[in-house]
Amino acid sequence: MRFWIILITIGVLLFGAWLFYESQYGGIPTDVIVVDRGSVAEFVDERAETRLPQTYLITMPYSARLDQITVNEGEKVEKGQLVAQVVQADSDAKLRQAQSAVARLKASIVENNDLTVEESGVQQALKYVESMAQTVAASEQQLTVGEAKQAYAQKNYDRINFLFEREQTPEESMNDAELRLIEAKVEYQQTLLTHAALLAIQAATNLTPKMLRQYMDRKLLTGDVLSKELQEAEAQLEIAQLENERGRMKSPIKGTILEKFRENEGLVSGGTELLEIGDLSRLEIESDILSQNVVQVRVGNRVLIYGPAIGPEPVEGIVKRIYPEGFTKTSSLGVEQQRVKVIIGFESPEVIAKLTSERGLGVGYRVRVRIITEENPNALFVARSSIFRDAAGNWQTFTLKDRTAAKQALNIGLMNDERVEVKEGLEEGSLVVLAPETTLVDGTRVRPLIQEPPSPMLILSNND
Repeated sequence: MRFWIILITIGVLLFGAWLFYESQYGGIPTDVIVVDRGSVAEFVDERAETRLPQTYLITMPYSARLDQITVNEGEKVEKGQLVAQVVQADSDAKLRQAQSAVARLKASIVENNDLTVEESGVQQALKYVESMAQTVAASEQQLTVGEAKQAYAQKNYDRINFLFEREQTPEESMNDAELRLIEAKVEYQQTLLTHAALLAIQAATNLTPKMLRQYMDRKLLTGDVLSKELQEAEAQLEIAQLENERGRMKSPIKGTILEKFRENEGLVSGGTELLEIGDLSRLEIESDILSQNVVQVRVGNRVLIYGPAIGPEPVEGIVKRIYPEGFTKTSSLGVEQQRVKVIIGFESPEVIAKLTSERGLGVGYRVRVRIITEENPNALFVARSSIFRDAAGNWQTFTLKDRTAAKQALNIGLMNDERVEVKEGLEEGSLVVLAPETTLVDGTRVRPLIQEPPSPMLILSNND
């Protein structure tokens, strides 16, 4: 009898131990999480690249000999700082040549416009004309006198000859009358020739003022030609001055030398690119987003920018612009994709300054962006791995009640790779299975292993 009492007692103790074990450690070990509240966001994650909205090319203004460029890539420059120049001696010589041409033409114009000598010549010629007119008038009077003297000598000769033929006067008187007649005729002819010569001289003298005025008019025409030549020379001087100024190439902004295309001295054609300058304080992000995803993105959306180029902690940005036109891009796997450019700005200039100084961030650096398209900062959430669809396509999860798994229908809201917003079906503090196995069914006994809830936004520092 005592033996049976001991045996029954041991059986009762073993059964109690089994019940205790089952209550504490029985069931399938299963990871579970507590339904909690926190931030849930939907986002578009994509590769991106840093860029500048505008860069400035320093190009050769004209064909000339370029001096050696001493600034280097990465060097900071001030606005107006000399960054490249043509050989100054060549430019200065061309400028001096243009200046000399202008000075010479100005002197020629001054000389041509000086009509003092010509005006004096005209006045003197007019005096000559007046004097010549008086001389011709006097000659005409002498001609009249000579003609009268000739007529008188002829009449006297006729009278003496009449007397001489009748022997009423001596031969000597006859000879004297003949001599006087000859002298009168010769004197008249001389006076006549002199008068004709004076008339010819008068005609030439009368032309002199006209000739001088025509010469002055011609000088005025020459002055017009010189004025046109001066305008051309001044235009050439202006070009030389502009080339002299443009030959001293200065930075249009305060920025950084991004690229140096040429360094050594030599003859360079006009338009050749020499330097590229940009303002790194205006850095922004360019990302090619798939067209089916970009429809969710809006200007003003918050963005997380991360990656090795950014550092261990992401920085924030904002969507600034979405291009209206897409383009075809071939992926690394050879698949053609339709993508749209999205421009993202950093949160503040201070963030850019920190990244450029501490991380050395520049133009064309690879980063990743996570564009937050919608967010609920106080959502009731579970892990994305906790939910699944049933045969009808409805979302469900496994909850724990008295360590027993039970399916629970859900009405979900926002969703990402880590968290899901639960609008209906669960209460804060309840337990759900973290990653249900396909073998898990209603009523399965489980041993819960409570895990930490997923982070609100998983940022990976990968090499993409």
